Amino acid sequence: MDHSRVEAFTDAVVAIIMTIMVLEFKTPESPKLTAILADVPYLFAYLVSFLFIGVAWYNHHYMFALAKRISKRVYWVNNFWLLTMSLLPVATAWAGEYLAERGPEFFYLVVFFAWSVAYWLLTRALIADHRGTTVAVQLAKMPPYRFMNSWQLPTFTLVLAVAVYFYPPACLIATLIELIYMALHTNADSDRVVAE
Repeated sequence: MDHSRVEAFTDAVVAIIMTIMVLEFKTPESPKLTAILADVPYLFAYLVSFLFIGVAWYNHHYMFALAKRISKRVYWVNNFWLLTMSLLPVATAWAGEYLAERGPEFFYLVVFFAWSVAYWLLTRALIADHRGTTVAVQLAKMPPYRFMNSWQLPTFTLVLAVAVYFYPPACLIATLIELIYMALHTNADSDRVVAE
């Protein structure tokens, strides 16, 4: 399968998801600068989710730039990954609206976990399709994959679920910290790989 078509489709879906998220940001009812303060919780959730998508897209681009071929399995797992990401606008809007409530923050955590599992499956599918090559080695070295392929993801999710029970904003705060870490720790060649 031509991976440029899969990448173009993925880019379009990701752009739509980002657009939906920004449309949830409501214009204040007053021209006073203080009117924007009511939207600060959503703005925080939006910024976390924007970074989430930015980091995810960067790593996805890296994986697909390395890939020599896209199998039917990768295509469908990529669609599953997009499905989990498409839940992000709802999770963001709900978590931003009720930042101090458990339910919306747990839902955001569930979406983040489902997205992580989908991303892990996508990376594994690409590694399997390129087994025995340098591409598989490079994909296996990616920090997000190493995080998700270890005890760290389930432990992080479990600890965060407990933290959210006691302090709901912990979900977005911890997600932000993890995303900043992932944004700063990429493969050394991540800014030099070009799709063939």
